[in-house]
Amino acid sequence: MPSNRNRMFDANQFLLGTFASNCSGGMSVTKVPERWVNSWDNNLKLARLLDAADIDFMLPIARWIGYGGDTNFHGGVLETMTWAASLAASTQNINVFATIHVTANHPVVIAKQIATIDQVSRGRIGLNIVAGWNKPEYDALGLELPGDHTDRYGYAQDWFDVVKALWSRDAAFDWDGPHFKLKGVLGDPRPSRAIPILNAAGSQEGREFAVRNADFLFTPAIDLSRSVEEIGALKAQAAAIGRSVGVLTFSHVVCRPTEKEARDYLQHFGKDNADWEAVDNLVRLQFAHAHSFPHDLLALIRDRMAAGHGGFPLVGTPEQVADGLISLHRAGFGGTTLSFVDYAEEFPYFRDTVLPILAEAGIRRPVPAVAAVA
Repeated sequence: MPSNRNRMFDANQFLLGTFASNCSGGMSVTKVPERWVNSWDNNLKLARLLDAADIDFMLPIARWIGYGGDTNFHGGVLETMTWAASLAASTQNINVFATIHVTANHPVVIAKQIATIDQVSRGRIGLNIVAGWNKPEYDALGLELPGDHTDRYGYAQDWFDVVKALWSRDAAFDWDGPHFKLKGVLGDPRPSRAIPILNAAGSQEGREFAVRNADFLFTPAIDLSRSVEEIGALKAQAAAIGRSVGVLTFSHVVCRPTEKEARDYLQHFGKDNADWEAVDNLVRLQFAHAHSFPHDLLALIRDRMAAGHGGFPLVGTPEQVADGLISLHRAGFGGTTLSFVDYAEEFPYFRDTVLPILAEAGIRRPVPAVAAVA
């Protein structure tokens, strides 16, 4: 029988997941021919590799239009709710998140979809809430981008309050909120256990929303000394209202037998063959509409945007990559996502060489013996 708590809450270890395998190119804005192809077959292959290796979760990105350039980075995206449901039905242990834009999805529909996948997965579904920032996507969907972060997160709060009510009330009810007016709604089915909630937020309003509502706040790790202070402040902010919030980040892995091999490959895919037009479109939109990255540092990480969408670089030998992950743990992060140029081809080497070092360091459980043959 499954535990009555999701493994995201139970894991007494540094959480590891993958990010954006549902998107064309994954997290690397590159033109190399071996860049990630986000087909269902590739996602299923990756999910089964991760599941056998006891990796904790898979997190998708929700996108509706790409970033242009030669590759139209993230122009092809598997929709996240159906992706999560399909992977949940095809795996045994791993948690799968659905990433949902609140303005494009009605909360009554989402509440029922997540409750349904809770049954399919036996409690291995999570919800990543996106308040919205990418104006071209709003234009593509015929929606208005709320004027400021206060408006965006005010809408997101009413949206999530509806979802929580549907998951907790056992009788039909009316809802008279600032954005939703509902009559006689009922959540049936309801989730069998607590659903892990994730939110990425950089603005003050966004972080207040995450601290009030999320179990995990997702934020970049650019300067780890700065991260230590940031994580401490976030945890104190949560504690002040009687909550506990884990802080996760995202990383990009280039792991090879020698440091030279790793750095040569980073140069090859992340600089010499980067899709710089798409990178610059991505950076421009981040500057204009989002606070996910600190704006005083964003101009310094253009190269990181090409290599791994701004993720923390884990580049080098297995020992160097493991040291980087241990440094994130010491900075106070509760876990990180991983991305690779080709997830399914590169993960097995990471599994076989890096995960045992993390287990020896005491921040991960040993890799199951069956993983190597998965």
